[in-house]
Amino acid sequence: MEYKMEKPVHGVIGTEKYSCSIEWRNGNFISDEPAKTGGNDAGPDPFTLLLSSIASCTLITLRMYIERKGWDIPSIVVNTNMFKTIQGDNISTFIDRDIYFPYPLEAEKKNRLHEIAQHCPISKIIEGNTKVRTFVYHEEDIDKKIEYSNSDITVVWKPELCKHSGRCVSQLPGVFNLKTKPWITMSGATTETIIDQVKKCPSGALSFFYNKEEKNPPSRPR
Repeated sequence: MEYKMEKPVHGVIGTEKYSCSIEWRNGNFISDEPAKTGGNDAGPDPFTLLLSSIASCTLITLRMYIERKGWDIPSIVVNTNMFKTIQGDNISTFIDRDIYFPYPLEAEKKNRLHEIAQHCPISKIIEGNTKVRTFVYHEEDIDKKIEYSNSDITVVWKPELCKHSGRCVSQLPGVFNLKTKPWITMSGATTETIIDQVKKCPSGALSFFYNKEEKNPPSRPR
């Protein structure tokens, strides 16, 4: 398993309705709700962000294709919006993507670009087999704990909290391997690499402490 993002998108909300600070690899921005739903409209709402991702992905995909073809198309415009229909218990969501070319363009090229737009990566994610996995980090102590040590640190595994996200075994198989006993081999990587991987555990099943310190797990991952 290899994540798309080297660094995950990081979001935080406090008590101010409903301002969320979103951190990405090159900065941060505010996402908020419009005033009609109790927010301050200080930034794009989640639906706007979803539609923005489709619009930007479409524009980038088209521009890449146009550059490869060497076509002279100075600008492209994309509008996106969405609506839903309800029939009994069946709710269907429709996203409309309207593409405009401000400058004259042959119908054949327009038709080809229409086909290309439907293959933009975000469109394929939304229309494909997408599953959202949700994990909650637990800090509480539990009775059953298994410890694995090297000369520097001790990794603590709490089986009851393990949700099998697959991050440890796929990203650091030299240390975490379900086919071996014990399943954690502390000699399989450097201490720094193991610490970095343990911090990525989304459920709190894995934690660590330095052997020269008290057994207090580090703060939850960002």
